[in-house]
Formats: sequence, structure tokens, C-alpha cells
Amino acid sequence: MTPNPRDITVPDAPAETPAIDARGLSLRFGEVVAVDAVDLHLAPGAVFGLLGPDGAGKSTLIRLLASVLRPDAGDAEVFGHSVSTEPHLVTPRIGYMSQQFSMYPDLTVAENLEFFGTLRGVAPDDRRTRARELLRSMGMTEFAGRQAQYLSGGMKQKLMLAATLMHEPDLLLLDEPTTGVDPVSRREFWRIIASLHQRGKTVLVATPYMDEAERCTHVAFMDSGAIRTSGTPAQVKTLVPGTLYEILAPDPRAALASIAEKPGVISAHLYGEVVRAIAETGGPNAADLEATLAQAGVAVDRVREARVDMEAAFAYLAEFGDGAS
Repeated sequence: MTPNPRDITVPDAPAETPAIDARGLSLRFGEVVAVDAVDLHLAPGAVFGLLGPDGAGKSTLIRLLASVLRPDAGDAEVFGHSVSTEPHLVTPRIGYMSQQFSMYPDLTVAENLEFFGTLRGVAPDDRRTRARELLRSMGMTEFAGRQAQYLSGGMKQKLMLAATLMHEPDLLLLDEPTTGVDPVSRREFWRIIASLHQRGKTVLVATPYMDEAERCTHVAFMDSGAIRTSGTPAQVKTLVPGTLYEILAPDPRAALASIAEKPGVISAHLYGEVVRAIAETGGPNAADLEATLAQAGVAVDRVREARVDMEAAFAYLAEFGDGAS
């Protein structure tokens, strides 16, 4: 029997004050329910990945937690302080990094850090020390005098993260910080996140990349404004039933069309140029799938059993959501 996505939740945090404790958090934009009664409990020191399709409500949820937006119903506490009634006590503890590049393009890297450090109330001597340390740790020292508009995409994202860290926040709220960034820069960005995690910082990061989700201590899948399931990456992957197969074929779309309607195949989709099919327990095996393709006249190079990863879990939850069975 397929596990119900609602059966897995983030394990209880220690008795210490949670980094985030949201209860029934909701927000509408007219008739659109952007965030729908979200409950979220996040322990200090976690790296929490927020997953979901475009329009799921991830960015709006992050803005609510950052006190940028005011909820219509429910509330969230950040380190014990309400985002609704005590935003002045919340904002000093958080660093919020939006999707859009928000540095001043005509200021240099160093000038941007000086400016945003000043806005956050960091003392002059501390501003210089922190800027120097952040640039060194991010490999950006040589770019301190370069105008922000002339940085590469990866460097721009690292500059935004450095500005976010100038006041040494305890909680980072990162909204798809590596979208559109090259793979090398993404790996470097996550090296920085890992170092922050080792220092005890708490990170909530929205990401469209499932390899990044694998790096998180916990993840949640969000759709239509609600969190549908959450847990460790290992727990979420157990929601995928049956066996995952990968089909390598010269014409993957023809292979997909032949496999998708086969009895016992729960789900099938393209993953790049590879067809991924989930077969129910006791359903078709690799030889059965090869036979089906042969009968349809579809050439196939190989059918192999594959390990369920976050990409497979995401595709399954996006297709079935609460209706998984």
C-alpha cells in the first residue's frame, strides 16, 4: 500500500525555541489563496528545502516569514517572536534573499556591502571586518572594487548572500538563490550554505533543483499554497511506491507513449532524454517493459532498475499529491 504523503512530518525539534513555528499561516490575493493554512516547525540549525512547482506559494510563504507580508490568518514565530505583531524583533534575526538581484548596479562590491551593513546597523569597524571576511570566504576579494553590474550571475548571487550575512543573522530565508546560475557556481554556493550550517545557522531555501534538495536536512513539498508533505529527503523518497525503471531509447518520446498506458505502470515521464517509469509492486519488471516496447515497434537500448531520488519523488508528488494511493 502506498504511504500517504500526510503521514510523514518533520521530526519534533528539541525543547529549545524553534527557529520557525508557523500555525495556520494563510494569505489571499483577491480570490487566489497564495498560502493556505501552513503549519511549519523548524528546529535551529536545520537546512530546510522548500520544493514545489511554479506558483505553489513558496515565495509568498518566505515573504510572510520575513515579515515582508502580513498574513490574513494564522501566525508564525521566528525564534519566539511573532512575524505579525513583533516584526521589529524578527528582522534583526533573519537574512532574506529574494529571487531578484537587489544590489545597486553602479556601486562596487565593497560599496554595496558597506551600504547594506549600514542599513542593518552594523558598526563601522565591524562592517569593514565582516565585509573582508565574507569576500574572502566566498572567493570574491579580488572583485571588491568591481561594480555589481559587471559581475557574472554566480558572483551576483554570492554578493547578495554576502550582503544578507553582513549583520550575522541566525536564520537565512533564501528564495531560489541559484536559479539560472551555472553548475560550478551552484556547487560553490552550496559549499557556503554547508559552512553556515556547520556554524549552527538555520537555512530555509526554496529551490527548483532536486540535487540541492538532497543536501538539505529536511524538505517540504508545497502545492496550491499548502505544504503537502515534509520530512527528511530519505523519508520523502519512501513515498514513491513500487519500482522505478529508466528506459534508454533512440526515440524517448515514442518509448514514453508506449509505456505510459501499460497496466501496472503508475507513472511515466521524461527526465531529460531518459524515460522514467514507476511500476507498482508486483507489476511489470524490466523484461515486461522491454517486451511492451518491442511489440510497439519501439527500439530500446536498455531498461534498468533505478534508485529513487528526489527528482523521482518530486515528479510523483507533483502528479499525485494528496491523491497518491
